Amino acid sequence: MNIAAGPLLQTINSPDDLKKLPREKLHQVCDELRQFIIDVVSVHGGHFAASLGVVELTTALHYVYHTPYDQLVWDVGHQAYGHKILTGRRDQFETNRKYKGLSGFPKRCESEYDSFGVGHSSTSISAALGMAMAAKYKGETDRKAVAIIGDGAMTAGLAFEGMNHAGVADTDLLIILNDNGIGIDPNTGALKEYLTDITTSPTYNKIKDEVWNLLGKLPVGKNFSRTMGHKLTDGLKGLMSSHANLFEALKLRYFGPIDGHNIAKLVDTLKDLRNIPGPKILHIITTKGKGYALAEKDQTKWHAPGLFDKITGEIQKKRYDLPQPPKYQDVFGYTIIELAEKNEKVFGVTPAMPSGCSLKYMMEKMPHRAFDVGIAEQHAVTVSAGMATQGMKVFCNVYSSFMQRAYDQVIHDVALQKLPVIFCLDRAGLVGDDGPTHHGCYDISYLRCIPNMIISSPMNESELRNLMYTAQLASTQLPFVIRYPRGEGVMPEWKTEMKEIEIGKGRKLKDGENIAILTIGHPGNFAASAIRDLKAEGLDPAHYDMRFVKPLDEVLLHEVFSKFNKVITVEDGSIKGGFGSAILEFMNEHQYHANVKMLGIPDRLVEHGTPKELHRECAYDAEAIRETVIQMMREHTETSVLH
Repeated sequence: MNIAAGPLLQTINSPDDLKKLPREKLHQVCDELRQFIIDVVSVHGGHFAASLGVVELTTALHYVYHTPYDQLVWDVGHQAYGHKILTGRRDQFETNRKYKGLSGFPKRCESEYDSFGVGHSSTSISAALGMAMAAKYKGETDRKAVAIIGDGAMTAGLAFEGMNHAGVADTDLLIILNDNGIGIDPNTGALKEYLTDITTSPTYNKIKDEVWNLLGKLPVGKNFSRTMGHKLTDGLKGLMSSHANLFEALKLRYFGPIDGHNIAKLVDTLKDLRNIPGPKILHIITTKGKGYALAEKDQTKWHAPGLFDKITGEIQKKRYDLPQPPKYQDVFGYTIIELAEKNEKVFGVTPAMPSGCSLKYMMEKMPHRAFDVGIAEQHAVTVSAGMATQGMKVFCNVYSSFMQRAYDQVIHDVALQKLPVIFCLDRAGLVGDDGPTHHGCYDISYLRCIPNMIISSPMNESELRNLMYTAQLASTQLPFVIRYPRGEGVMPEWKTEMKEIEIGKGRKLKDGENIAILTIGHPGNFAASAIRDLKAEGLDPAHYDMRFVKPLDEVLLHEVFSKFNKVITVEDGSIKGGFGSAILEFMNEHQYHANVKMLGIPDRLVEHGTPKELHRECAYDAEAIRETVIQMMREHTETSVLH
């Protein structure tokens, strides 16, 4: 389906085309850009509300700044669809987040206008500051660096680290704080309340207007020197409300707040700020989902709604004839409530993903025992560790790819102290359309090398419940990792009675002949499907669900290697250092000899696509397992004939 852009938008193939338009046409550009995003995302899917909220800002930035020479760094990148469309990717935009198509996030290899690859939040200030420092060193005094960051992303420690350095780095950096009160879920914490105070203070806004009137009379051209800028800042500090002290204390000149949907005001403001040297922050107020009433009303639901009818707003849902299994995240969300009702020491913590990980159910029912700590994975881990020192059983639910940001805390604050924090790693494995920034490829590899860790992965919903039940028992006194994938499980009747699992104990699902398949986690279902298909071909592999990567079930492995000399390992994690590697280490340590084929995520970056497409590409889906069994048996037959 070819979706046409509006008449003005059709003429814009680069920011240079945008700059040729008169200012009075920018309103029309914004209207057409917003409508084009609605038209395409409603049919093809993707992130939605965030890009609608920054249409005017995106247009103003490319109208005022000389991109790509001037460098824009979009934090996270959910809001960069308008940026992609205005920078030569309009006609490709329908391929956004599709297999072999445009990335859903800015990506350096995709366009020269994407100055920095993003996907995880709060990196923009540090990256843009690095660019500004390099420009200063190279003598590129006319080159500008701009970081666009949301108030949700501003809660992360990295954002504060970047601001702390920017205030003393003496570089020409502009930070734009896009304040809309929401990330994926509503923002939490003191910073949210602080920004609300700024935007609602009548006294502050009166002073702000006076400041801007004064600024408008200043000679901000070539004669406006760095010294004059500092004198202005010092002179105005006495006028500024105490609400501005956070940014001013970090030596960032603060401007705003202004209406982020007033294109004329944005253009004028950015032109002024472009000529004011030094580190500065512009605070703009926007509405996530702006221009689409339903998205404005329920911004969490419309963050990434999937396909929908743009007229009625009806979101398309999968139609099934039979009852369907739940998402793993929902099994977690409902099971932790069951556990908490029976065990008063159970708590839940998540870094800004209550909807994504389904901790929201517990937050609604038990708000005093379930917490969203904001985009702060390091803090989430260490606050969980602190609670664990007091005997609490804390389920710290973090996306697998985001856990990478808290690695030192896992080692230093949890594992070294043998604190029984329970890490539920959602989105483990290949997550699909979000691509390489969000794939949970590496957690087995980077956690397996840490002493004192228990690492597990359920094959289905019942196993997830059993592992969660086991992890919160008083007898479990070590950090306990439970990793599970994005999406649906396999059990429509999932609410089974919870049972304790012996730690490090796997299970033999099926005996067999000639070849054994060892699996960890959800891919065990791929193996079970492959085994059913292989039966028609006269092949009968054994199947072992290992459940634990650490500790391994050595009794079960001795059985496997004593009986089989052909073994296949299957995992939804990196082959390098992962589950298969652990099996090889066991085989080598005990001097077994077998032909082992490891299936999993290869040693390269995997791009975006549907999970089914990516499992096929990485060759660990049911068909790949079937093909590997046939190949190994064929090699066995050929070897037997030669001998």
